[in-house]
Amino acid sequence: MLQELRVENLLLIERAELDLAPGLNVLTGETGAGKTVLAHALDLLLGGRARSGIVRPGAAEAYVEGSFALPDALRHERGELLAADAEEIVLARRVGTDGRTRAYVNGRSAAVADLRRLGTCLLEFYGQHEHRKLTLAAAQLEILDRFCGPEQAARRSACAAAHRELRAVSAELEDLRELAGARERELDLLEYEFAEIEQAALQEGEAERLAGDRERLRRLDSLRAAAGLSAQALAPAMPDAPGAGALLADAAGRLDALAGVDAELDALAERCRALQIEAEDVAGELARYGEALAAQDGTLESVEERLALLERLMRKYGGALVDVLAYAERARERRAQLLGAEVALEHASARRVSAQVALDTQVEGLRAARARAAPRLARAVAEQLASLAMPEATFEVRLTPCEVGPSGGEGVEFLIASNPGVAPGPLREIASGGELSRIMLALSAVADGGASAAARKAPKRGARARVGCEESRAGNDGAKLARAGSKLGGAGSAGSERATLVFDEVDAGIGGHTARAVGERLRELAGARQLLCITHLPQIASLADRHFSVVKDTSAKPTRTEVVRLGEPDVVAELVRMLGAPEDDVTARRHARELRKAA
Repeated sequence: MLQELRVENLLLIERAELDLAPGLNVLTGETGAGKTVLAHALDLLLGGRARSGIVRPGAAEAYVEGSFALPDALRHERGELLAADAEEIVLARRVGTDGRTRAYVNGRSAAVADLRRLGTCLLEFYGQHEHRKLTLAAAQLEILDRFCGPEQAARRSACAAAHRELRAVSAELEDLRELAGARERELDLLEYEFAEIEQAALQEGEAERLAGDRERLRRLDSLRAAAGLSAQALAPAMPDAPGAGALLADAAGRLDALAGVDAELDALAERCRALQIEAEDVAGELARYGEALAAQDGTLESVEERLALLERLMRKYGGALVDVLAYAERARERRAQLLGAEVALEHASARRVSAQVALDTQVEGLRAARARAAPRLARAVAEQLASLAMPEATFEVRLTPCEVGPSGGEGVEFLIASNPGVAPGPLREIASGGELSRIMLALSAVADGGASAAARKAPKRGARARVGCEESRAGNDGAKLARAGSKLGGAGSAGSERATLVFDEVDAGIGGHTARAVGERLRELAGARQLLCITHLPQIASLADRHFSVVKDTSAKPTRTEVVRLGEPDVVAELVRMLGAPEDDVTARRHARELRKAA
């Protein structure tokens, strides 16, 4: 329940505070006084877009705040957006002159999306042109599905998921079929490329190593000559030729002749013997190195050929051997994918069949539920229309097959005939604005499970309800109608457990006895939940539990609008104004009192 609404610096309203009551609250005032400003304030609380220029001239920002009793549906938000001990929820919105807005939940900053999410549990808004949405096929389908009960929402969610799965599998199957068409040609190319790389038996770093080998082999004669000459210098092949090894042996022998005389000289002699041994060892290594080089005379050609192969592969498949190896791995994976394409195609085909079966099951579940609910909805709405000054109206809920989509495989169309003997036609073609308003109100009454009271009050002749081509009288007992209503909105209780209904001049286009009937229906709805109704009809305003008047003060600069809660004498005066009579008109005042007394 909306307990209090505060508005500051929003268009014409400088400051307004509304202390709302349970039941029916009405807002009245002259045309242009600013009644719809309050509707826009509520829209801002629901996360609606802030229109440009809505901040009152001279003010820095507009502010809207609504205090609600915390419904059970939002108690799970405690600890997230709400304090653990919260018993109320306060939504607020600030709008700057630059159009930027800030949202708050119980004094804490929040996202506008949070207001939208919370607001759906707190307010249901029906704007001046909301009834026009009834002419849309999608809106009519939503209404019927809501009437089917909460299980239908789960069915629709499952149907949408099954539809997404079918589309995804179908797309995958199409890709696999296209892949199969080019499979053989691509496989041949991959086989050739993969075999070419595999046969090369590449190794990482091989190109760099072979480049070094090529440089060494190109200078083989120089390397061999240097090794041979160096070996001869250390250990000549001729015994008589002097060499470094022989000279070192002679030096060591001379020093050994004086061994034991001086320790320092003995150490030097030991080093000479070590150098002799090292020289002879190096000479042997150089000789073996030269012999090994002699055996490599024919290997330069093979190295050149190997390097040419590597360079060709690198030009073809990548700039380096590592890129060639990576390409080979990708080719292996792609080849495996193509080789498994036929198996994948079979699997995808089987999955598509399963997905189609799953979707068909969900579509059939939706269809069956709609087929069961359609006649009950038609009867319930017809019963409501009977008490809204349309006793002879024929209401029909027609199901027509259509292409299967996320919401099922049938469309819904509401048809109505206001007078007997006339074939029902689509709402968008037949119903007037006033009739659409009453149909919307009838649907709201059904949604609130308040239809049982209406059923008991409805005329015996009742309105006629038709579903498809079958016609039935709407004389069902109240319990059946209440059960039908509870399918859409649940029985519920008054106050904080139910979202507040806001009607912004949905009574447009009606008057006289019809206006009184609409008012009665609003009052019956108010017995189950809180209503806030912006109206220009005295027949409706007279039924209010709490009455607010919107008054424009043109003497203020800029013009200012005030919202005043009316006491009983002021309510009568406001009803006189709404009847279009002068304030001192005795007859009009008596009529106003009678309206109020009849309430």
